Amino acid sequence: MRTDLFDFELPEDRIALRPASPRDAARLLVVRPGLAFEDRTLCDLPALLRPGDAVVVNDTKVFAANLRGRRLGRGDHEPAIAATLIKRLDGSRWRALVKPAKRLAVGDVVRFGAEGRVCLLEELDATVEQKGQGDQGGEVTLAFSFSGVALDQALAERGDMPLPPYIASRRAVDAQDRSDYQTMFARAEGSVAAPTAGLHFTDAVAAALQQRDIALYRVTLHVGPGTFLPVKADDTSAHKMHPEWGSVSAETAAGLTAARRAGGRIVAVGSTSLRLIESAAAEDGTLAPFAAETALFITPGYRFRAVDVMLSNFHLPRSTLFMLVSAFSGLDVMRRAYAHAIETGYRFYSYGDACLLWRDGANL
Repeated sequence: MRTDLFDFELPEDRIALRPASPRDAARLLVVRPGLAFEDRTLCDLPALLRPGDAVVVNDTKVFAANLRGRRLGRGDHEPAIAATLIKRLDGSRWRALVKPAKRLAVGDVVRFGAEGRVCLLEELDATVEQKGQGDQGGEVTLAFSFSGVALDQALAERGDMPLPPYIASRRAVDAQDRSDYQTMFARAEGSVAAPTAGLHFTDAVAAALQQRDIALYRVTLHVGPGTFLPVKADDTSAHKMHPEWGSVSAETAAGLTAARRAGGRIVAVGSTSLRLIESAAAEDGTLAPFAAETALFITPGYRFRAVDVMLSNFHLPRSTLFMLVSAFSGLDVMRRAYAHAIETGYRFYSYGDACLLWRDGANL
């Protein structure tokens, strides 16, 4: 499909720079096939679902992946370097995205600081071991001077939360983001972006789901930096998804399969949970345990196997995420839903409001 079909204009004042407080006070746009849109709040979520439904959340944990430092050597000039860690390779080596990449060469040493923070380890150096070429030119392999627990501690002391560019470009990342940009389910560290639909959950919402006999299951998908990237190709068929590692336990797979067989619906909280469930599902919708990378790219025309309802934030134009929700509920429906959200003041993106979507043709 043409990528420009997924474009739309968003006023800058609709981009949320902080989350709603409390989290479940966020607005919720309810989008059911063939029915008028409903303006609700996240507190209403349990009442909008049915007893026997199964809600699936992503329990990945965002780590403080953004580092700032300077290149050492090569004369008096020590240019500033920004790095985002994206994948751990072993006890001391990480794959990272760096800016400006042209300032680094293989063999260079970067010293990462803590910008005034108290650190147990005074210096954290990393050697550029490998550098990507072409489209991967901003990607490097960093070999740090510490390893294991000592390196983890140093990174936690110096790192900042990797807020998406549409927030970080408009205000400084601060200590509050360390809790704001983490879901209440966060457990398995490994993401450079939060599964943002899960940010709206509170203990009160989880308790209300339980009281209505709506089960809550956890899966893990570590969100990579590709989630921030717009689709640059003119046609969606030319876009390549970045693989992300995920897992569905045997217990979760069995529980979701049983819920479906009993007439319950699978409710995916966010695109990460949905993509992982669909990756683990067989043609008939039954789920099996899963532990692998997935690069599933969902666009209109995809036949959903398992997920019936989806909770989602409002996404960027021309993004794989907006393409996914358009596949789920229909492109025309989602274009109208986003237009309604913009007109009525919903807040967009990671810290913004949410929508509750029924799959096109799903049982209401």
